[in-house]
Amino acid sequence: MKKNILESFDLIILLCVLVLVFTGIAFIYSSGVNSDGILVTNEYVKQIVWAGIGMVFLAFFALTDYRKCERISGWLFVVFLLVLVYTRLFGRYVNGAKSWLGIGDFGVQPSEFGKIIFILFLAKYLNGSANENPLKRLIISAVIFAVPTLLILAQPDLGTATVYIPIFFFMCFMAEIPLTYLMFLFGICASTVFFTILPVWNEYIAHNSVVLITTLSDFKLKMILILAAAAICAISIVVRYYFHGRKYYFWIAYVSAIIFIGLICSSGAGKVLKDYQIRRLIVFMDPSVDPLGSGWNIIQSKIAIGAGGAFGRSFLHGTQSHYRFLPQQSTDFIFSILSEEMGFAGGAVVFVLYMIIMWRTIVIIKNTSNKFGMYIASGILGMFVIHFFINVGMVMGIMPITGIPLLFLSYGGSSLLTAMSCIGLLMSINSRKFDFT
Repeated sequence: MKKNILESFDLIILLCVLVLVFTGIAFIYSSGVNSDGILVTNEYVKQIVWAGIGMVFLAFFALTDYRKCERISGWLFVVFLLVLVYTRLFGRYVNGAKSWLGIGDFGVQPSEFGKIIFILFLAKYLNGSANENPLKRLIISAVIFAVPTLLILAQPDLGTATVYIPIFFFMCFMAEIPLTYLMFLFGICASTVFFTILPVWNEYIAHNSVVLITTLSDFKLKMILILAAAAICAISIVVRYYFHGRKYYFWIAYVSAIIFIGLICSSGAGKVLKDYQIRRLIVFMDPSVDPLGSGWNIIQSKIAIGAGGAFGRSFLHGTQSHYRFLPQQSTDFIFSILSEEMGFAGGAVVFVLYMIIMWRTIVIIKNTSNKFGMYIASGILGMFVIHFFINVGMVMGIMPITGIPLLFLSYGGSSLLTAMSCIGLLMSINSRKFDFT
């Protein structure tokens, strides 16, 4: 049996992961070299240790029957929530967020490991509720998603909380929850973000005083907008269902309900998020508005990527990292270092490796006959997609700065162990794709 399992491992994924991990170690080493050619950090040594432990995690999850996780996922989820509460109360601050536990130099980020627990528990619920009402499934799934996400936002760790969103939507989509319901929920999330950042964008980026946008900053005017959206929604529902109105009344109610809920949620988000945090989300549109503050990271990252050209400056010859212009260069901006030293060609190779991993994950989703396994693989795919596109988009200046690491490449034990564990789960699902007992 063990021989059959080993033979069915997806060696393509494993090879891509190993190449990315070794590449990450190499450029973490490069990020630790200063302008005099002296190594000033030992982060690469720690990353080697984490990579070794990560391979153990990968092998453990790959050889363990993932279906056994279904029985304990509920208890794990409860423990995860308690750890998040403890972290918020007694954790230590790192980069402005109280999201770490540890002693001395050793620290872990519970919200990173929690992604796996969240995926397992949501997969368990979706698998066990296949015959229930779709709306009920969506509401309960949304609660399962909202509780840990709100606790992570309270730390406040916006970047990690963002990762939970595509995981949730990918899994619910694969669970065949109606697209109308999912788009409604997505619309609420998008409108909340839009209405929250719009006043700050108007002040710091556009430098205009647009009347409609100004109303979002005035409590009384905003309340009028909320009541107007609620009234339009209510009237549309009444006309549609009691007077047999045309179908477009349904869509009017649908959109106005999204706007109504988005406006209310944006009021709460505006109180939780500080102005400087919102500015970080929009400064990528025009980094020059704060070149020495929020815009510094993007400006220096774009310089590094542009300096790399087609084939780069060659390994250990990057200037932006060695002269310490790039902040968080071994974590959030590791792709900038790689692009400066290896150029467009090196970045393209990394891009292809990630695309292969995502493609093979889709193949695993398609081939598995076990719904629980399919939901797990879907959540992992959502995690891989958001990490890659947000991080790469962030360093290229086309996405907000959210502090999301590039999996397998960025320095950090929590993210690397989580990613390697996910690969192990994919291996386990692929090995048991025919769902034999």
